[in-house]
Amino acid sequence: MTREFWKGNDAFAEAAIRAGLQAYFGYPITPQTEALEYMSHRMPELGRPFLQAESELGAINMVYGAACTGARVMTSTSSPGTSLMMEGLSYIAGTEVPMVLVDVVRGGPGLGNIAPSQCDYNQMVHGGGHGDYHPIVLAPASVQETVDIVYGMFDIVEKYRAIGVVMIDGSIGQMMEPAEMPPMLDIRKEIPGWAVRGGTGEDRRTLTSLYLAPEEMEKVDLRIMKRWQQIEKNEVRYKEYFMDDAKIAIVGFGSAGRVALSAVRTARSQGIPVGLIRPISLSPFPKNFLSDISEQLDSMLVVEMNSGMMLDDVMSAVKDKTQVEFYGRMGGLIPFPGEILDEINRLAKGVKPLDIHPRDVWLDRMDSIVQ
Repeated sequence: MTREFWKGNDAFAEAAIRAGLQAYFGYPITPQTEALEYMSHRMPELGRPFLQAESELGAINMVYGAACTGARVMTSTSSPGTSLMMEGLSYIAGTEVPMVLVDVVRGGPGLGNIAPSQCDYNQMVHGGGHGDYHPIVLAPASVQETVDIVYGMFDIVEKYRAIGVVMIDGSIGQMMEPAEMPPMLDIRKEIPGWAVRGGTGEDRRTLTSLYLAPEEMEKVDLRIMKRWQQIEKNEVRYKEYFMDDAKIAIVGFGSAGRVALSAVRTARSQGIPVGLIRPISLSPFPKNFLSDISEQLDSMLVVEMNSGMMLDDVMSAVKDKTQVEFYGRMGGLIPFPGEILDEINRLAKGVKPLDIHPRDVWLDRMDSIVQ
């Protein structure tokens, strides 16, 4: 196989196609529109359905209908579009049908801007729509990793009949990097046993998320949560760098983790015992690993391109085993390696235990930066 330069948005679209994508429905929104444009010519070339819906609401409900037939389907969007899809995602979860969503995150709230951000963390990891369920959320940090994750996500969601979200920020969607594409899979011919089908009597099968009797709804919720237990057991993913002897750990996902790795390497060259933990599965979160590794640490710094949304999950996992601090940039700004290196140097000098929440400490310190 050869490596070629791919733009992130085009790359994940091609990866989905090679994974056997059978139908794509979407709506243009920056900074993921290139993915829809790529699908608009590539899917028809292969004789596969592509449809630009009238809105994100239309797109997610088309995905819902196609998913009920057992087809491999997906959509992609950006932050405001994801918000519009929340109701549809909950219906899909309640009907227990698999689908894939790629969310290319931009600055917010509101219309915000088209700059890269990680501010959809709570929406996807702790949200995904109303009800008792969790989407699987994976966060790559490069074009190649995005390709690999999208390619494999269809198998994961079909295994658990769940929603799979690949969450990247706008910089990964827009950047060009060498990437190796996986092989083209054949379109699946078999129809899953749970899929809708016509006919009469016992031959007919319908799917629904409507359960008027609370006892029946609870049975569905319990079934979904039992699957989630298996997902937590089998699908946790993370990467660690220089953690064998680390006394300081940086925790960052996606582009924030990628930038932090540059700072960690520089700090290592200066003799500072620092390492990096990059969660890939944000849901399920690598809480057990973080809990265990924190016992060897003097301090931990969470770095995000948001207001500290993963910070709460890290603190919940670590509890009081080590001191946790936070550094973030918001509104579509990416932290520079030098900013993170300054934080590492500060922690290396030793810090006093915090008596207030790390987010409040960070906000107070940010006043001098933004004024």
